[in-house]
Amino acid sequence: MTTLESIVKGSELFFGCYSIFYILVYIILAISSFNEIKKYYIGKYFLKKDVIIKSNNAIGVSIVAPAFNEGMTIISNVKSLLSQEYPKFEVVIVNDGSTDDTLEKLISEFELVKVDFFYIEKIKTEPVRGHYRSTNPIYNKLLIVDKENGKSKADASNAGINSTKYSLFICTDVDCILRRDTTAMLVKPFLESDKKVIAAGAALRISNSCTFKEGMLYKSHYPNTFFAGFQELEYIRSFIFGRMAWSKLNGLLLVSGGLGIFDKDTVIAVGGYWNKSLGEDIELITRMRKYMHEQKKEFEIKYIPESLCWTEVPDDKEVFLRQRVRWARGLIQTLFLHRKLFFNPKYKNTGMIVFPYYVFCEFIVPVLEVIGLVFILLNIFFFGINVPFLVIISISVYCFYILITLSSIFLDQMIHKQYSSLKEVGRLIIMVFIEPFVYHPLNVYASLKGYAHFLLKKEKKWGEMSRKGFKTAN
Repeated sequence: MTTLESIVKGSELFFGCYSIFYILVYIILAISSFNEIKKYYIGKYFLKKDVIIKSNNAIGVSIVAPAFNEGMTIISNVKSLLSQEYPKFEVVIVNDGSTDDTLEKLISEFELVKVDFFYIEKIKTEPVRGHYRSTNPIYNKLLIVDKENGKSKADASNAGINSTKYSLFICTDVDCILRRDTTAMLVKPFLESDKKVIAAGAALRISNSCTFKEGMLYKSHYPNTFFAGFQELEYIRSFIFGRMAWSKLNGLLLVSGGLGIFDKDTVIAVGGYWNKSLGEDIELITRMRKYMHEQKKEFEIKYIPESLCWTEVPDDKEVFLRQRVRWARGLIQTLFLHRKLFFNPKYKNTGMIVFPYYVFCEFIVPVLEVIGLVFILLNIFFFGINVPFLVIISISVYCFYILITLSSIFLDQMIHKQYSSLKEVGRLIIMVFIEPFVYHPLNVYASLKGYAHFLLKKEKKWGEMSRKGFKTAN
């Protein structure tokens, strides 16, 4: 047997073992997720959100939303953020050097004037040009921060954090639509836990094809475009079986940039968002976990399995691939930057479980898929493939994927009853069976391209996502 043949044959054993390992990991995550969802909905009624909303001693929360060239939708989006049902909050909009009429529209609509503001730059950012408040008492919860463009959401968010007055802040996008009780729901983990909660997140839903009225969701629909439809499926699986499982294990390494609540002191202590990161959300959480372990402090990061936020996602190939390339590059950048966490017992479950999971089950998977395909082709053309083995492995992985995804959809429909008709649920289920052959290869391609850009040190570019805006109901 030649050396090449030995390598190819040995690869069969490796990929077989890895497939079993991968399936076992996801079985554990699925069981953990189900138990955590069950626990959440049982405990939901012990501290009802109405108690929090009506409390005279509510924890103050600042909602931070960067805005860059959002003139078309900025007014309705800000009014939506101001409509939160919570007794003690503020909305901090950061105009990140917009070149359109974003600031002018804000000044006109909300009757803003420039004010003296005691601004302490606890986190370094591009220069802040001024702060604006409304002369109309109706908008007394609104603060506008005008700054020079920092070429990243991270820099704008940091300026917003520096300007907040409360101990907790929600980071979101100005074009996101939040449920009116979002703030109350996100605050709950900070009140219920006996450990220090440093961050919490919640489920995001895709707004494409949904209709909104007066800044709130009016009717939810399954997206009617190719890429948005598959992303809806991806989001359901990720938030139901991914985030909830890691929440139970206190192993969340990612709180979505679209919606997350944070302990401000901890964020400032670690230096805020890193403006050179292409995955600033995962990088910040990694740094916060690392900091808490080094300070030898007990902490938790929680996740809420409720749809609290709707956001628009790319629905054309170019923008979608650009986004996923950036995400992949942000992942490898974060893993490389914090590589000393890898199997380091000093960092407890972060170093021994969470970080290795992201290396072996997130980062390396696209690479192994391509290598596996190469070995299959070598077997076919040179050595004669072990057909029964290949068929068994392929069917097992495919069926397991179908089972996990359908279970996610079932749980999602039980909890949220998201769609307005069974026909839309049927379309979603059909997508499950074709995703591995149509959508997944594009994700693999984007991941490998992102890794290559990182290794080749290609110039970092965020790129702009063209948005169509929200559909409004009459």
